[in-house]
Amino acid sequence: MNSTYLWYTTRASGIVTLILLTLTMVLGLATTNRVQGRSWPGFAQQEIHRRISIMSVVFLAIHVVSSILDTFVHIGWLAFVVPFTSPYSTFWVGLGTVALDLMLAVLISSLVRSHLKPGTWRGIHWLAYVSWPVALAHTFGMGTDSRESWVIALGAVCVLAVGLALLWRTRTTAKRRESLPSAALSARSRP
Repeated sequence: MNSTYLWYTTRASGIVTLILLTLTMVLGLATTNRVQGRSWPGFAQQEIHRRISIMSVVFLAIHVVSSILDTFVHIGWLAFVVPFTSPYSTFWVGLGTVALDLMLAVLISSLVRSHLKPGTWRGIHWLAYVSWPVALAHTFGMGTDSRESWVIALGAVCVLAVGLALLWRTRTTAKRRESLPSAALSARSRP
């Protein structure tokens, strides 16, 4: 396959993955606080969150496979499992591998969620909060078009969206805790 096509596929799938992961983060932050409209049931939002997460994994797979198949640079299969083992751009590919490994942990734990204790699943799911900024760093450190104004603007929108969703969730959670009676709060904090 032509290396140019693979390069375009790698870049496009990487950008689409970043957008989908950002949407997943925003929906995940909103879903945890049971945000819903009058005509928008909570299960629908959770289902959209789940489906966008799956779509992001599909585009991530395309990104990884096209990167490996590209003959212009040699990255190798091991570099996509073991961080910082790539002979090409070791640090930035390594960050991508860290983000991938964390995302896989979140994905696998979600697939076997019914077999996990809620606290265990939640703890593993929190890895998404680490994975997303690492993936963002990979995008801007590795991407050959990362200095383009449209990519910088896209990154800024992604950071702003996740930042606003996180701020909203933090405020909503704090308000909810303030409104709970102290007995309910202490019962809620028990394991």
